Amino acid sequence: MLNTLCLLIALLSSPIWAIFADEAWHTDYHFALLGLPQVGTTFFHQPNAASKASLIYTLSEQGVVGAVNPRDGSLVWRQVLQSQAFNANVSFLRAGQDQDIVVSGHDNQVIAWSAGDGRLVWDTTLAGHLVDLEILELVDGDGSAATKDVILLTGGGNSVVQRIDGSTGAARWSFDIGNGDLPYQISASATEIYAILLHKTLLGNYKIKTITLDSTSGRKIDENVLTADGDLASADTIITVGANSASPIIAWTDASRSTLKLNIIGTKTVTSFPIDTQGDGAVERVQVHAPYHTNSLPHFLVQYETEKAHWAEVFHVNLQKKIIKKAYQLPRISGKGVFSTSTSDANVYFTRLTQGEIVTVSSASHGVLGKWPIRGFGTSGKDHEHNLPVLVSSEISLKDNTVSAIRSAVLLASGEWVLMRDGNPIWQRPEALAGTITATFALPSSVQNLAEAFQVEIHSNPVSAYLHRVKRHILDLQKVPELLAGLPQRIASGVLGTTADDALIGDTFGFHQIIACAVRGGRVVAIDAGNPNIILWSKQIVEPSLVNDWKPVFQNSAPGYLTLKPNNSTQAIHVNATTGLPLSSLPPLHEDEIHSGSIKFSLQDGSLEAIRSDGASSDSLWRFVIPAEQRVLSIVPRPVIDPVASIGKVLGDRTVLYKYLSPNLALLITANDVVSSASFNVLDTASGASLFSSVHNDVDLTLPIASIMSENWFAYSYTSNSYPDSPKGHQLVVGELFESLSPNDRGPLGSQSNFSSLETAVSPYVLSKTYQIPESISKLSVTRTRQGITSRQLLAVLADSAAIVGIPYQILDPRRPVARDPTKNEQAEGLIRYAPVIEFDPKWYLNHKREVIGTINVITSPALIESTSLVFAYGLDIFGTKLSPSFSFDILGRDFNKFQMLATVAALAILTFVVGPLQVNTRWQFR
Repeated sequence: MLNTLCLLIALLSSPIWAIFADEAWHTDYHFALLGLPQVGTTFFHQPNAASKASLIYTLSEQGVVGAVNPRDGSLVWRQVLQSQAFNANVSFLRAGQDQDIVVSGHDNQVIAWSAGDGRLVWDTTLAGHLVDLEILELVDGDGSAATKDVILLTGGGNSVVQRIDGSTGAARWSFDIGNGDLPYQISASATEIYAILLHKTLLGNYKIKTITLDSTSGRKIDENVLTADGDLASADTIITVGANSASPIIAWTDASRSTLKLNIIGTKTVTSFPIDTQGDGAVERVQVHAPYHTNSLPHFLVQYETEKAHWAEVFHVNLQKKIIKKAYQLPRISGKGVFSTSTSDANVYFTRLTQGEIVTVSSASHGVLGKWPIRGFGTSGKDHEHNLPVLVSSEISLKDNTVSAIRSAVLLASGEWVLMRDGNPIWQRPEALAGTITATFALPSSVQNLAEAFQVEIHSNPVSAYLHRVKRHILDLQKVPELLAGLPQRIASGVLGTTADDALIGDTFGFHQIIACAVRGGRVVAIDAGNPNIILWSKQIVEPSLVNDWKPVFQNSAPGYLTLKPNNSTQAIHVNATTGLPLSSLPPLHEDEIHSGSIKFSLQDGSLEAIRSDGASSDSLWRFVIPAEQRVLSIVPRPVIDPVASIGKVLGDRTVLYKYLSPNLALLITANDVVSSASFNVLDTASGASLFSSVHNDVDLTLPIASIMSENWFAYSYTSNSYPDSPKGHQLVVGELFESLSPNDRGPLGSQSNFSSLETAVSPYVLSKTYQIPESISKLSVTRTRQGITSRQLLAVLADSAAIVGIPYQILDPRRPVARDPTKNEQAEGLIRYAPVIEFDPKWYLNHKREVIGTINVITSPALIESTSLVFAYGLDIFGTKLSPSFSFDILGRDFNKFQMLATVAALAILTFVVGPLQVNTRWQFR
């Protein structure tokens, strides 16, 4: 009974477990992302044929298929394709006209999803890898009118063409092509299916080969190889193969991109068209834009790009006469531009989008049917390179043969996905952040500039310091117009709101720190932690040709600046944290900012080597020999910046247990695959000595083992193997290091004024506890505050439930009494009786009811006030929040009414002014 009462008191008394209604969705933010949309897998589609409402569908570069509401950019549904390594170049997403199913394909998986809610309809696993996937729009006697069949082309061994039932995923028929030719793509007409293959010649070139199949039975009807004009030096010169009778063509260029070659699928004739660059240099890119709906006119657009300009040509196909002719050309425009295709009944429309305007024309004529100026791309900056359009998908509305309205989903070079309605940005989604590899917090450069100015004045003589300060104030006068312009809003915010909502400049509490995210594609994107809806800047750091080796690492640098090491063998890059502009070098550090160097770890010849580097030279410190049957899983050092408010833990009787505090601590984890065991060692990184060691058997080494090291304690989590008589068990182990387990005793170090890990071998006393938790943890982190006074929370990423929980350290404390109730002194410390099982309290979930998918890491940063720690989780989704583990003791809450307080003070002042003279007059009258 006493144990239950103590636990109840702890739950009710601890403020860190309280989730207030006004904090949810205000102090935190969540971006449910899809990833960068792709050309060919991004389109508008009506999930319900009876309704005109469309959704935007995409299969992203990160392997996520989903739908977005074009009205507000909200995510309708999404599904993550399970694959070991997602290759965006061979991924497919198709939707049949007037049907409520979309079909995705990648690797050897083909899955049909409900277009309205993302529900799984069917899935099938192929024998080989998927090469192409198309929807058979023709509905014959073997098919259902509601769900159209799917045509597949697979490779890997023998190449096979299959027809899949659109309602069940079962194979209707299969045609074995063999392994002599390279499968490339498939296409379908009203009655036939074409398999496009590449036949390698003796000279090493390729010939385009077409096999014609009966769509109902899969029987081979014909086979032909294009003439010598169709020879290809490389498969990369093929631009497109049309999916159906609306685009029944194969298009490619010669190696120099000086001639466009076209073939109507099923024929042997090749038609050539010269490409006129008009002196703009070599053509860098050629694209074909064609309709997907089978009832559309067979008209298509070819887009050409050079370094300086772009233009397009529109072609018409006459299926009866089997000829292709150029209808008209769209004018050449300097800079970059993108095109999209829209249909209405049988009519085809092309939309051209540049940085300045949106123009729509009919495929039948070059006359402009709609034109809208673009009034800004998104909200994320003004630089030219940042706002370049990369791809666009459009949906048009027609009225009296004129385009009355247009919606365009535009992907910018910055990674923002923007919806433009008649040229006006409606919403934007920061999809580039879905590919975040690593991230870090940084202070604005203005903070560093002011700190540097103070340092100059501190280290100068009084006269020089005074003159420097006068100059600084004169420069500050230049900001007066800007300050005056924003003064009304600042006054209104100060009276009606809280200063916690300040912008990046003038951030009082440090909530608006900069978060720099290194994303896939060699780019770094920066957002404001207090206002993440705005991308501050986005810069291409690594050339596109080096993106495959993109392994970015952020290093510690001066406040206001970022130091990024793109690859292991390249030189560090320095940028301004506020603007993203590159710097030749960092400003010189002052003496109190200079560190003795960093320790790096290298695994060589079965041993772990510690190397101290100061930038100019490096020295080997020690080697830790790893047993031959083991492999290193991870090594987690104590953070470089890890403030500790107290060197001891005050007990209930006012005595002290002294913590074993050393900056040279690291947790090493190794695995033995033969016996399924994991070893955990706490190392002194200065000497290489093992301070604590533990081995756990029957560990499931296929699941992640998360770990963390902070202050004088460590934590790690693993999953035990399952057996017929026992399920998998998820364990969380917490250990704390002390100089001595006797109160007020410093142990062997008590009599020493100086201590060195290299000269004296002193092992700490370790208390540890093991807890069983309901599910596995994929990543561990810990909150950080400015002075380390605030109690800490262990942050755990739960991949299975797509959640992040903050576990109070009080629950994990290894000093919890075992098999007995806590004493009065222990109750005063907040200790509760040890229980081997921890159930995650719903109030610990930082994400509330939202699903945070694909989290690979959680980073934290202290705010400028002691009570608050900033948290940022990244991976596929982006999630951030502000935590106050010991309550917000140094800041007013959101419910504090400044206006009411000021009104009360003003009323009292007025009352005092009015009543004061009356009291004086009354006294004089009575006298």
